[in-house]
Amino acid sequence: MADDTVLVTRPAGQAGPLLQSLQEAGFEALHQPLLELHPLGELPAELKRLVMDLDLYQHVIFISANAVQIGFDFIDDYWPQPPAGLHWYAIGASTAQLLRDRGLDPLVPARRMDSEGLLALESLQQVSGERVLIVKGEGGRGMIRQQLIERGAQVDEFACYRRGCPSLPAGAMEELLYGRGVAAILVSSGEGLENLLRLLSAGETTKFRDIALVVPSSRVAEQARSAGFGQVETADNASDTAMLDALQRWASRRQMSE
Repeated sequence: MADDTVLVTRPAGQAGPLLQSLQEAGFEALHQPLLELHPLGELPAELKRLVMDLDLYQHVIFISANAVQIGFDFIDDYWPQPPAGLHWYAIGASTAQLLRDRGLDPLVPARRMDSEGLLALESLQQVSGERVLIVKGEGGRGMIRQQLIERGAQVDEFACYRRGCPSLPAGAMEELLYGRGVAAILVSSGEGLENLLRLLSAGETTKFRDIALVVPSSRVAEQARSAGFGQVETADNASDTAMLDALQRWASRRQMSE
């Protein structure tokens, strides 16, 4: 296991704890973000109104840790103390912890830390006539919004940041993977996987399809297999603990087969 080099692809500033855990577990850990985050500058009037009306919502959902960190940069301008009486939600343990750090008590899926897990929460089953605010980045699946609308909720989206693909010189990703002997890549999202493919030429993707991918969900696993990757390990969710556990499962099988 100690000979396995692992590439972590979380955004800049969000990989430290995972890198440390990997090193403590005996892996050589490298970091190359596959997502760049760009907070909005000044909010347009329609988004500013959503923030100012925060106390009119019954449910506020944060899609990611990025949504908490960046979203509250804007929310704090209008709400030095978050309004009381709201149901706060988080997808994922790290997102929930950031809300707890702000004195909030978020509802979070117990195991399946994704859109489907969130939508299964009891408090989101009967939402007809209630207002829901989703704090997120631009784009994304849109599944939560659509499902809640179908349940009768009035849903607004506060897209407070943009995601982008890192700009790397041609061949830089291949040089990293080949030159450092990367055996496994930890991919945190479907968009991260898409950016990995974008940063590799078609020939390079074929060359590196034997590298293991650790992914956070069955949906991203299917994306990876469709892209031609043969070794795909699916974690329970995108948390550091779940990704490390999945990587160790893969490493154990690899060691036994040698």
